[in-house]
Amino acid sequence: MKKLLIGLITLIVIGVAGLKIADIVVMGGDSYYVQVTTDGTKQNETDSQGQTYTKYQYQLPGYDQNGEEKSMDFSTVKERPLRKEAFLKLTWNKNKGVTSFEEVQEKEVPKKAQEKLLEAN
Repeated sequence: MKKLLIGLITLIVIGVAGLKIADIVVMGGDSYYVQVTTDGTKQNETDSQGQTYTKYQYQLPGYDQNGEEKSMDFSTVKERPLRKEAFLKLTWNKNKGVTSFEEVQEKEVPKKAQEKLLEAN
């Protein structure tokens, strides 16, 4: 009985670790920083259940911590566009593109990326 319990706990731990690793591989990636300079392109779309929603599509230059540039294409489903002049930290994955983003304060943007963003605007 004790061996069965240990085996079951080991299997659960391996399963959870495997899911975490898969999440990092699929959704993880490199960090890039952008500054929102446009309202994005507004698109009204309909989901599979017939509900309409508004989506804003953005294409902005992004910079990593070393100041290397990459074009960032991403969208957001919100009632209104992202706040202009906001700094965003994006996670970019070579298989999926931008997988997530969050607003950050200007002081949180690495110095080289910050310099490039301010030059571009």
